[in-house]
Order: sequence, then C-alpha cells, then structure tokens
Amino acid sequence: MKRNEVIGILLIMLTFFLWTLTTKPSKEELEKSKRMRDSIALAEQNILPENQSKTVLVDTLPKSNDTTASEAAHLQFGAFSTAASGKEEFPVLENDKIRVTFSSKGGRIVDVLLKQHYKTVTDSNNNDSKELIHMLNSPENRFDYTLSVPSALNKEVNTKDLYFQVDQQGNTISFKAPASGGGYFEQRFTLQPDQYILDYSLRANGLAGSVSQDKPMHLNWINHLSKYEKAANYEQSLSTVYFREKDQKTDYCRCISDATEELPNKPIQWVAHANQFFNSALMTKNQPFVDGVMTTKMTDVQKSDYVKIVTSEVGVPITDWNNSSFDMTMYIGPNEFKTLRSFNNKLEEIIPFGSSIFGSINRWVIRPFFDFLSGFISSKGIVILVLIFIIKMALYPLMYKMLHSQAKMAALKPELAQLKEKYKDDMQKQQMETMKIYREFGVSPFGGCLPMVLQMPIWYALFRFFPASITFRQEPFLWAPDLSTYDVFFHLGFNIPYFGDHVSLFTLLWTLSTIAYTYYNSQSMDMSANPAMKYVQYFMPLLFLGFFNNYASGLTAYMFFSNLINVLQTIITKNYVFDEEKIRQELLAEKAKPKKKSSFQSRLEEAMKQQQAIQDQKRKKK
Repeated sequence: MKRNEVIGILLIMLTFFLWTLTTKPSKEELEKSKRMRDSIALAEQNILPENQSKTVLVDTLPKSNDTTASEAAHLQFGAFSTAASGKEEFPVLENDKIRVTFSSKGGRIVDVLLKQHYKTVTDSNNNDSKELIHMLNSPENRFDYTLSVPSALNKEVNTKDLYFQVDQQGNTISFKAPASGGGYFEQRFTLQPDQYILDYSLRANGLAGSVSQDKPMHLNWINHLSKYEKAANYEQSLSTVYFREKDQKTDYCRCISDATEELPNKPIQWVAHANQFFNSALMTKNQPFVDGVMTTKMTDVQKSDYVKIVTSEVGVPITDWNNSSFDMTMYIGPNEFKTLRSFNNKLEEIIPFGSSIFGSINRWVIRPFFDFLSGFISSKGIVILVLIFIIKMALYPLMYKMLHSQAKMAALKPELAQLKEKYKDDMQKQQMETMKIYREFGVSPFGGCLPMVLQMPIWYALFRFFPASITFRQEPFLWAPDLSTYDVFFHLGFNIPYFGDHVSLFTLLWTLSTIAYTYYNSQSMDMSANPAMKYVQYFMPLLFLGFFNNYASGLTAYMFFSNLINVLQTIITKNYVFDEEKIRQELLAEKAKPKKKSSFQSRLEEAMKQQQAIQDQKRKKK
C-alpha cells in the first residue's frame, strides 16, 4: 500500500506539472495583461501627459492595442465610455451685457465676462486702474453631476470627466454625452437677449438601462469667489451661499466663519453664490431640488485671490432616465434689486440690506426714495445730500424738542448751581434735589435723548444701505472715486490693526465734526451728576474712527454732511428761534402748577431716598 501511495502521488504531481505547461500564457498574452493593468491604473489616477492636456484619458493609453484602450474606458465609464474621448472645445454665447464661455469637457461654464461692470486694481505704487469683471472663471471651480452607472468601475460617473458633443444654434448650445445603446445625457443653455439670464435644462434620453435609479443624481457646485472690491475684508463678510426652501424664508450660511447647512429631504427652490455686489444663482422652475448641503470656507484675503470658497451639493429629481428633463434658470450678474425681484422667488433677499425692521426700511422706503431722486439727479453724491436734507427736515420736530429740552436745562443753571453749593459734600442728596427741581419746573433730563433714540432705526438702516446697494458702486463724489467703499486721503505705507493702511478723509471729517458738535452741545448741559460722561462723549467718535475708516464712503459722507446740517440747525434754533427769557417764564409758570407724581417718579424718589439712607448710615459708622 505504501508503494501504491507513492506512485499515486508522483502521478498527481506529473499531471499538475503537465497542466501548468499547457495552460501557461504566452509572451504576447503576458504583455497584453500588463498593458491592461497599466491602462486601468492610468485611468484611475487621471494622469494626462503635458502635451495632451486637452484630450481624454483613453488617448494616453497604449496605441498598440485599440481594443485594450476601449476596454479600459469601458471599465471606468461604463455605458458612457464613448464620451470618454474627444477634444476640448470652448464655445461662446454672448449678448450686450455678458459673454459666457463654455467647455465641452463637462459641458460647463468656465468664464463669464460682465461687459458693463469693472473692478478697481491697485498696483504696487497705489495707482488704480479698471478691469472688466470675470465670474466663474477659477480653474479650481466645479460644476458637474454624479451619475450612478452600474457598469462603471466605481459604479459612478462624473460629468467633469466626459467630453460632450457640441451643437450651437444661435444663442442656444446643446452639450450631449452619448451612451451605449443610443441614449445620451444632455445639458442645454440658452442666453436671453440683453439679460444676465440663461435658460438651463437637463435631459435624459434612452438611459434607463445605463443609469441606476437607486441613487439620485447630484450636482456638485464649487465656486471660488473672486475679489471685486477694494475693501476685501468687508466683501468677504458679505459673501456666502444663500438658499431658499420652497415656501420658506431665505436662509444663508454664516458669513464670518466656516459654515455648513444641511437640508436632507428638503425641497430647495434655489441656491445662490453671492459676493457683495454680484451673484451666480441656480433656480428651479417646475420641480425643486430634493436635498442639499451648502458650505462656506474662509480664505486669507491678504494672500488669496478669493474672498471665500462656497459649495452647493443638491439632489436633482430625475427619475425616468429613459425620457425626462429638468428645467432651471441661471442668473450670473449684479445684485440689482429690481432684476432679482422680477424672478418672484425672493432672490432679491440676497442683497444684505438687513433683517427685521431695518431691512424693511431699506427695501421699501430708502431704496425706492433714493431711486426716485436718482431719476432727476445724475450724481449719486448730490442725491445723498438731498436725501440728508429731506430726512433732517422731516426729523426737525424731534431735533426741536431735543434742543428745547437742553435750553430748559440751561435756563435752570442758577438753581442747579445753588444746589451744588448747598450739597457739595453730599452727591446723593444733590442728585435727589436736582430731580425735584426738574419735576417742579417740568423738565425731563431724558428729553434730549429720546429724539436721538427715535432716529436710530433710520440711522442703522442707512448703515446697512450704503455698502449693500450696487447703486453706489464705483460712483464718484468729490474726492471719493467709489461711494460703495472707503475713500483714501493718503496711504500710510503700513497697516494699523482695526484701522488699515490709509486715512479716509470723509471719516476724519466726520470724527472732527462730531467732536466739535459734542463740545458745542456740552456747554449748555449739566454733567455734574456724572462727570465721567464729559470725557466719554469724546471717546466714542475716536473709537469709531477706526471702524468707519474702512467703511463705505457713501455712509461716512452722509454722516459728515449730516453733522454739518445738525450744527446749522442747532445754531439757528438756539440763536434765532429760542428766546431765553421766554423759556425762563415758561419754567416759572410750570413751577406754579400743581404737580401730581407719576408712579415711576414715586418709585424713583423712593429708591433715591433708600440709597440716601444707606449713605447716611455709612457716614455715621465712620
């Protein structure tokens, strides 16, 4: 048995050896297999020779065996392998406002030239020049779709890797990516005449067996937002992704830090990648996007060419890959309120006029009123002056009450001086008696503050209006070449944190006029109760000097000329409208009237009495 076992083992080994010799691949077959592995590796790594950067991956595969290259393309792209080769073309659509350049690789926009809008470029010698604005032109941008293709190597195909067939008819361009079996995936763009608008549609035809319906198609849109404004830091703070769910309020990603907003299974009506004054928006027509993830990433604006990197990934509800379409509208242009509002989908809310009451005042009061004045006056700076005059005249009754209250308090200086002398060692008692005198003579120490408080909503609305309205962009006035950004009186040659490398003349004049106006008003005010306020009131304009030095010169011009009108109104009113003797008689007449304390006055006096009692006890202990 042992001998038979040995013979059996030898026969098995001989049989295995003979089978190995007969099934060994030939030299030609080994070379073919190696070429196949190399081809797949090249396709997966997406490597292109330098001299063939405009050709598809399969053009770089070995030419000695066309069948091998075709097989490699089929492995990577599945049913879309026929769209994996071709030459990159750059067709153009153009009208009087924009020129749109496309690429056949991916069937996407690679540059948009705005023919009526410029950006200011400053050279190393601080000399300014103007260049036309280009949008969507960063080589790092993406605008492509991910298709679920079961026959592909990774079960997915991205349209950025496909070469589309171009068919241009007038102002319409069709990009088709053919698939096996005669089907195709199409992107169609139509540029509307004299508009910043493209009608954009997707169509799937004959792809039911090529593209899986298990996963929705997703748009991957990455946009590197270029710098267009001189105040790049401020432009960055107003640049972000805006979006709107169907029948919901417009929302956006956080503007001053990296942010992500996820909307799983939410119907999204539109998304917009917005700079301070320009945006590119993608709006659905009949059906909304089915979900979305929006992100923003901050950049170092001092070193980067971009103010922010924004991304939108949205699901496209194409369900019938045999014959279906999805219609959209693209807007690529300036943030003009009336134009954006014409879409009737709240797209105009991407203009950062502010929220709540302040945004409403800007949108529906200040903006239309300013547009009305601009219809008669060509200079936006002169319109600002007219706007100041009208607002100041409308608010003059409040100004009058404030000045009248100050005049009453000035007329009580003799009585207040006596109190200071009588209670010079007891500040608490002095304050109590001062409040009694105010009540006896019918003077409110808050009368001068209330009118200013009532003006704050208008002032804050204008604070948001000037740097948000494209109406002021690159509009000159006096020494300021652009009312939407800061004016430069002279360059410092170095950068001061929170101040900048320049001095804004409008900001400097506003600061000086504010200090002068404050000093003039303080001469008639009694600050003995709070001496610190005498100095704090001068500190505030100095504090805001650094902030407004980098702000829109339209606002600082408004603030400066508003101060001048305030000074004129104050001087004229105090010297030519008020009669000091008459005011004194009014105070005496008010003193003679019987007084009835309000509940607030009673509580205030009681609190002051309690405080006085505490102070008296402390003094007795000492």
